[in-house]
Amino acid sequence: MLVDLFGRWFAAHQEALWLTTLLLDLAGTVLLYRFFGRVGLQVAIATAIILANLQGPKLTIIFGLETSLGVIFYSSIFFATDVLSENYGKAEAAKAVWMGFVVSVIVLVMLSLGLMFLPSTNPATAAFSTDIQDAYSTILDFSPRFILGSLLAYLISQRFDVWAFHRIKQWTGERWLWLRNNGSTMASQALDTALYSLVVWWGTVDLVTALKLGAAKYVFKLAIAAIDTVFIYWARATFLARRVPD
Repeated sequence: MLVDLFGRWFAAHQEALWLTTLLLDLAGTVLLYRFFGRVGLQVAIATAIILANLQGPKLTIIFGLETSLGVIFYSSIFFATDVLSENYGKAEAAKAVWMGFVVSVIVLVMLSLGLMFLPSTNPATAAFSTDIQDAYSTILDFSPRFILGSLLAYLISQRFDVWAFHRIKQWTGERWLWLRNNGSTMASQALDTALYSLVVWWGTVDLVTALKLGAAKYVFKLAIAAIDTVFIYWARATFLARRVPD
């Protein structure tokens, strides 16, 4: 009964649902860090990659703009690498980027291979199996363009994010964590969005449409970068409280 009540309320308040999902995702990342240290951040990155791939095709309208649910989970990867950069240094953040890249490759390959399995022809389950196969095909039928674009955008933008975070930190020292968090994320997300729009969307749609889609997506990325500022200070407080090797 309570679940149905929440479901009806969120169905009528999609912006509140979007914000709740974002806050839970960021809070989950910090809690993984709090309980499991740097390994928890690595798990958070892997989890966000899997969720972004699965939720990416789902489009919805938030604040009048069309967006993908994958934006929330993909953006939290940048948040997690910024936490690693701040607390453990450039090398650890760069290692996490490569770990995330390998996880992304594995996820895309394994999901693509899974689609090649034919559904069951057992009369008792054939209809159900066919429905599930069709649903999986709709969500997971990745094109070569999508695979190339998503992997290329991830690797280049994440590497840039780590570089930009530490370049800003060189200028500011330990001050202004909000500046290096927001500055590096906003710049790297702009790069990510441009690469993804040009490689994945341009050709599927015309260039102007591809850029418009990317611009709408970037608006949400900017909002997420601003909101996660509170959470990166929470993560730094967690690091200072832990002060134990992990």
